[in-house]
Amino acid sequence: MQKLKEKYLKEVTPKLMEEFAIGNKMAVPRIEKVTLNMGIGDLVKNKDLLEAAKKDLSLISGQYPSVRPAKISVASFGIRKGVPVGLKVTLRGERMWAFLDRLFSIVLPRFRDFRGVSLDSFDNFGNYTLGIAEHTVFPEIDFAKSQPHGLGVTITVNSKNKDLSRRMLELLGMPFEKKGK
Repeated sequence: MQKLKEKYLKEVTPKLMEEFAIGNKMAVPRIEKVTLNMGIGDLVKNKDLLEAAKKDLSLISGQYPSVRPAKISVASFGIRKGVPVGLKVTLRGERMWAFLDRLFSIVLPRFRDFRGVSLDSFDNFGNYTLGIAEHTVFPEIDFAKSQPHGLGVTITVNSKNKDLSRRMLELLGMPFEKKGK
C-alpha cells in the first residue's frame, strides 16, 4: 500500500472526523481521481516532438496519455476541428496515490523560491487545480532531451466543501502558502 494512502486511512480520516464532527467514516471526503492535462498546440506540426511529449507524460503518470482533439475550429488560433490540441491522463487507485506522493514530497519543493501552492485554486466543489509551468521538474524527465511544456494537475475530491477539501489536502502534506506574510 502506498505511504500516502496509508497516511490518509490511519491519520487523516480520524482527524477530519474529529475536527468537522463527521459521524460516519464514509462521509469523510476522499480523492476520487487526479487528471493531468498538457497542451500540445504547437507540437502537432512536428511528430517527433508530439511523441516525446506523450512519452514524457507517460513517464510522469505511469500510463499512456490519450490525445485530445479540438472540439471546434478557431481560425484566429489556426486550429481546425479534430486536430490534436492536448494530452490527458486520468489517474485512479494506486497510481493516483503514488503520483500525489511524488508531487507533494519531491516535485513541489523543487520549484525555485517555493513558498507553497495557492489557496485560491479550489473550485466551488472542493476540487483543486494546480498549474505547473514546466513539466521538467519531475525527476523522471531528462531535462536535456525534453522540451518544457506546461502541465495542469486537477485533484478531484468527492466533497462539496472547500474548507473540508483544503484541510484534507493539508493533512496529506500538500504545501499551501502561509497567509498573513
